[in-house]
Amino acid sequence: MVERDVVGGGPSALRVRAYVAADRTRWDAFVAACPAATFFHRAGWERVITRGLGHQCRYLLAERDGEIEGVLPLAEVRSRLFGHGLISTPCCVYGGAATTSEEARRALTDESVRLAQRLRVDALEIRNREAVCPEWPTKDLYATFRRRICADEDANLRAIPRKQRAMVRKGLTAGLQSCQSADADRFFRIYAESMRNLGTPMFARRFFRSLLEEFSAETEMSIIVAGDCDIAAVLSFYFRDEVLPYYGGSRPTARAVKGNDFMYWDLMRRAAARGVRTFDFGRSKVGTGSYDFKRNWGFAPAPALVQFNSCLQDIEIYVIYLVRRGFPSLFE
Repeated sequence: MVERDVVGGGPSALRVRAYVAADRTRWDAFVAACPAATFFHRAGWERVITRGLGHQCRYLLAERDGEIEGVLPLAEVRSRLFGHGLISTPCCVYGGAATTSEEARRALTDESVRLAQRLRVDALEIRNREAVCPEWPTKDLYATFRRRICADEDANLRAIPRKQRAMVRKGLTAGLQSCQSADADRFFRIYAESMRNLGTPMFARRFFRSLLEEFSAETEMSIIVAGDCDIAAVLSFYFRDEVLPYYGGSRPTARAVKGNDFMYWDLMRRAAARGVRTFDFGRSKVGTGSYDFKRNWGFAPAPALVQFNSCLQDIEIYVIYLVRRGFPSLFE
C-alpha cells in the first residue's frame, strides 16, 4: 500500500497513502466539507467503477495527524482503442485532487505521477474545473454548463431565453407528466433505445444498478410520460445545493411534444422547490448538438479542462502510437 511522508518524518508530517474501505466515512465527510470537492469525489464511485465498469480503482488520500487534507480518486482503465490510462475520474465530469491545502494538492498530484509511472500507463488524465498543473498539457474540447437558480419558479422560467422558453411551454401544453421511479430497468429501456438511435456507445445495465445501490439517497430517476407511454428519462444526482442531470435519453415520439425540453424544466422547477440553487447541466463537446442545446437554455459554457501527464494528445497521434507499438519495423 502506498504510504509516503511528504514533509519531514515527524508525527505531524503530511502522509499520502492508498484509500481502504475503512476510510469511507472519513473520506465522505471530508468531501462534504471541502469546497473543492464534487459529487464525483464521493467514495461510492470506487465501488461503482469497480463493479459497474470493471476498472481497478486506485484512490489516494493525504492526511496529517489523523485528519484528511486531500483526496484524489483515480481509476486504472485498459482499452483496446484508447490504451492504458490512469484517470480521475472515468465516466465522471470532474475529478482531480480535492484538498484544503496547496501542500496536499502537490503531494497527491506528485504521487499520482509516481503511480502512473509504476503502472506504466500511456497517460495520466485529470479532469479539473480549472488548470492546476500549468506545466501539463491541457485540452479544452469540452465545456461545462452551470447556472444559479432561485426559489421563484416564474423567475427561473423567465431566465430561459425566449425561443427555448417557447419549447418548454409547448411541452407544458402537451399534457406531459413526470414521475420519479426507482425502476432501473424502466429507465434503462429508454436510455438504451436513445443511445442506439444516436449510434452512441452506452453503459451496461449493471452500471446503473450499481449507481442506484451506492447513491440511492442522492440519485433520482425521472420518467416523462405522454398518455400511457414513457417517452424520456433522466437520471440526476443531488449534491449539497446542486442538481446534476447526468444520464438521459428519449424516444423519437418525444420530439413532437418537446419531451426533452419539458423534462429538464420539470427537473429544474422541482429542484428549486426543494432548495437547490445550482443547476449543473454537465459537459458537452464544443460544437455538438448537446452543446448548442444547453446554450439555448441560457447557460454560459465554461471550459471543462482535461490535463495530461506524459500523454498522447490527439487521436491521430495515438493511432500512430498503436501502430508503432504493434509494428515497430515500419518506423525504423
